[in-house]
Amino acid sequence: MKQIKIGFAPTRRSIFSAPDAVKYADLTRDRLKELGVSFVDINDINAEGLLYNDADREKIAEKFRREQIKGLFLPHCNFGTEYVCARLARELGVPVLLWGPRDERPDENGIRLRDSQCGLFATGKVLRRFQVPFTYMTNCRLGDPEFERGVRDFLAVCNVVDTFRRTRILQIAPRPFDFWSTMCNEGELLEKFNIQLAPIPMAELTAEMKFVRAESSEIVKVVEYCSTNMNIRIRPQELETVAALKVAMKNLAAKYGCNAIAIQCWNALQDEIGIMPCAANSLLNEEGIPVVCETDIHGAITAVLVEAAGMDEARSFFADWTVRHPDNENAELLQHCGPWPISVAREKPSIGYPLAFSCPGAVEAPAKLGEMTLARFDGDNGDYSMLLGNATGVEGPYTKGTYVWVQVQNLKRLEAKIVEGPYIHHCVGIHKNVVPVLYEACKYIGVQPDFYDPIEEDVKAYLRGE
Repeated sequence: MKQIKIGFAPTRRSIFSAPDAVKYADLTRDRLKELGVSFVDINDINAEGLLYNDADREKIAEKFRREQIKGLFLPHCNFGTEYVCARLARELGVPVLLWGPRDERPDENGIRLRDSQCGLFATGKVLRRFQVPFTYMTNCRLGDPEFERGVRDFLAVCNVVDTFRRTRILQIAPRPFDFWSTMCNEGELLEKFNIQLAPIPMAELTAEMKFVRAESSEIVKVVEYCSTNMNIRIRPQELETVAALKVAMKNLAAKYGCNAIAIQCWNALQDEIGIMPCAANSLLNEEGIPVVCETDIHGAITAVLVEAAGMDEARSFFADWTVRHPDNENAELLQHCGPWPISVAREKPSIGYPLAFSCPGAVEAPAKLGEMTLARFDGDNGDYSMLLGNATGVEGPYTKGTYVWVQVQNLKRLEAKIVEGPYIHHCVGIHKNVVPVLYEACKYIGVQPDFYDPIEEDVKAYLRGE
């Protein structure tokens, strides 16, 4: 799992027991270490290692910025100092996790040492006054499963938010003329979300391919990888072109500092190099560099968010909602010409020919079944949302390309939602349930979550620790 560094700022209030707050701060530190969480501590800020006054808050903020934390954890080790927590959270501008350990029973004299839950109520109110979005982890014990699950989900949320805020997409050529559905507003993406595009012409890609062909060592490695992990049903020179394209795209992504790619996959590319880019896309997708088709910028944004939510534990796949299942009323074909990563495949994939084109270079394989998350970031007329939901892989007829048949609760409802928008026929899937993480991340990135099945209350219950 990817390591995400968070700031650890346990808090107390003077009216309650300071020694007990120190005790619970130390117990929480130990639990985070057991879980392998990377955190920046404040033990060097004051003798107690706790946040409770403004002078220390300024030092803590400076340290956390210097350490480039991706999230802020505010354990309320007794009641806590709500206004100091809120000031620190607003200053740092990162996702915030609010939690306090469950209080013990009062002692024989009726004395309570911490009242942590009451402090959580207060801090939640003040964070809202400060307009600081936050994640609440239920008031539980350190050893409860809700604690571990809540911390791990928060780390994934931090990863999504951090990835979203620094996304830059390599756009290879303009969208195909026929694909008006994949148009995007580049200026608005930058203004609203700081998402940047790095557009390059097709000629720059082909020039880079010539360069990597001249220095062929990387091409040889890719050819060997393909020959080992795939059935090769194209000619050797065509496979070398696939490899050259893969290496060239990776080089260009690195050159422009991009974490995803959107390529005009037809048909100017075929006129230039004689192959489909699908297999090269598949190889990069397997390495964790999402590549999407038809210059679908919103699709590329979806892919990086889904990958971040999965914390590098599974690869995502870019798909078309294509046709309804011939026998199952709530099932649909997810398919694309052949860009899916090979780890998604149910069997050893082949490099061959796609459904609708005569050029070689597409991967062919059915995908694994099982539980999946399906998502789509999209927008029009200035409003952006994320379509979210779960699906289950089901058996269905053979078709060309990379594909899987999936079942949802109500396909007619999903169909209407996609047609009525702001979505299109493209989505991103992953064999992992990351719906709660994406849902929670939406509050930090300014995107409206939108479920295609009515599962919002179930997701909220999960996030509450139920």
